[in-house]
Amino acid sequence: FLFAQFSSAVDIISAIEFDKSGDHLATGDRGGRVVLFERTDTRDHGGSRRDLEQTDYAVRHPEFRYKTEFQSHEPEFDYLKSLEIEEKINKIRWCQPANGALFLLSTNDKTIKYWKVQEKKIKKISEMNIDPSKAESSSSPPQLVANGLPADKAHGYLSNDFSFPPGGIPSLRLPVVTSQETNLVARCRRVYAHAHDYHINSISNSSDGETFISADDLRVNLWNLEISNQSFNIVDVKPTNMEDLTEVITSAEFHPIHCNMLAYSSSKGSIRLIDMRQSALCDSHTKLFEEPEAPGSRSFFTEIIASISDIKFSKDGRYILSRDYMTLKLWDINMDSGPVASYQVHEHLRPRLCDLYENDSIFDKFECCLSGDGLRVATGSYSNLFRVFGASQGSTEAATLEASKNPMRRQIQTPARPSRSIGSMTRVVRRGSESPGTEANGNAYDFTTKLLHMAWHPTENSIACAAANSLYMYYA
Repeated sequence: FLFAQFSSAVDIISAIEFDKSGDHLATGDRGGRVVLFERTDTRDHGGSRRDLEQTDYAVRHPEFRYKTEFQSHEPEFDYLKSLEIEEKINKIRWCQPANGALFLLSTNDKTIKYWKVQEKKIKKISEMNIDPSKAESSSSPPQLVANGLPADKAHGYLSNDFSFPPGGIPSLRLPVVTSQETNLVARCRRVYAHAHDYHINSISNSSDGETFISADDLRVNLWNLEISNQSFNIVDVKPTNMEDLTEVITSAEFHPIHCNMLAYSSSKGSIRLIDMRQSALCDSHTKLFEEPEAPGSRSFFTEIIASISDIKFSKDGRYILSRDYMTLKLWDINMDSGPVASYQVHEHLRPRLCDLYENDSIFDKFECCLSGDGLRVATGSYSNLFRVFGASQGSTEAATLEASKNPMRRQIQTPARPSRSIGSMTRVVRRGSESPGTEANGNAYDFTTKLLHMAWHPTENSIACAAANSLYMYYA
């Protein structure tokens, strides 16, 4: 279990992501900073298979520790548009590691950066030819000692005729470079800028390891990791007349196996699967996933709550998980007639949609995630709660969990200023029905505390959750 807490409002976590191995976890915050955590419980235990089977290693809790952090983005100002650009990290995506170094992409509203994080040995020069008695005095420069002679007397042998004194210079030796300690250094390898007129909401790596996409409200661009001054526009939904605009792109993701396929969602609740082999500009889709609107159910809030805030492919690429404000839906990419499973997340809030609209909570963008084996799905809610469901048709809610150090204590409106610490985390499981507008322990929902960002470990039943400026790890 892991609990990490930071020290100020700009440290509110805005992005979270495991790498493919699950050994590293990255978080981004509103202050433009990226913090990396590293798994410490080693996998290499040695011994025979029988010995390993007799140990409890298979059920050991994963342990993560703070690794390093770096400033990814700084606040900027676009003078042409008189627009302030926040440093807040919108998304983080891990790239393929190489030569012991870690690579990742991070983006704010306008600029994507490609980072390399590597251990560097700090080297120092030792065994210099310096007279210790003179080196201690700061008023005079260090003097070279050669065969017991001061540097001015040995000068004739070394500088004028390049000859050595009789018997040589036994005390003259080459400086030695020694490695004192190892430091983690983050270096920005590429900056991908000036390609989006609107705020970037998604970045996603291709399975080819060479390209990635970035998406804003109206366009999806394709980049090569090694080329920062050129991108290809592959999706463009901008109408000729902006008054005709009816929907925007809300999320986009590459297929995990096929580098020619990707999916993007819209504010109208639809998901489009496209194949880049069909045309250079993918203005037509291969498949469209959307659920028909129930007759007589349309209201002022229909389009708002239908907007998809996040989509994720399953590890095998067979399914797409989508999250809108009210529900979590699982789609089979081979069946576009409707979702194979639908999970009610905020149905109990339907009577309160007016209040949620007035305080802007209805526009909250909750993320979703799938387990590595594809058997479970999860998403966040209010009061720092998140729900885990079984990923099968007709499955009921598996558990409702609260991301908190004191899960039985009611969340207060304004939390005290936290201190930077890493400690243990508590888990609580709640089952059963819930009354509208209240959480399982009977407390009223707190709409100021919301669990928006989550990531599922790629191979284990571990979920990392970001609640405000705290990071929690749950393991089952």
